Amino acid sequence: QVQLVESGGGLVQAGESLTLSCKVTGKIFAINAMGWYRRAAENQRELVAVTTKDGLVRYGDSVKGRFTVLRGDTKTTVSLEMNDLKPEDTGVYYCNVDPVRGLEPAGRYWGTGTQVTVST
Repeated sequence: QVQLVESGGGLVQAGESLTLSCKVTGKIFAINAMGWYRRAAENQRELVAVTTKDGLVRYGDSVKGRFTVLRGDTKTTVSLEMNDLKPEDTGVYYCNVDPVRGLEPAGRYWGTGTQVTVST
């Protein structure tokens, strides 16, 4: 059974930084897309950042230039470095991976989510 374990969420003030991490465990034959989505209150889940094993990367428009998605050396971890956080970045962040799919659509496997709250 594939599991995605997220960590690193929390409460920060606007302008501060936070890094989220996700580790993939269980039997998965390969990992292509690895990335992050988020859901703000009463909103739909939206893409934050995704990267593929070939190095392709896509960011949501609202986070470009502030967030960076990185795959770990072990190929089973992915992190999200978030800088200059804004109150509108508040939401639940979900790790997402897929063995085959690329930048879109969202992958097959999801984490349970980690809360990020940015105060003014």
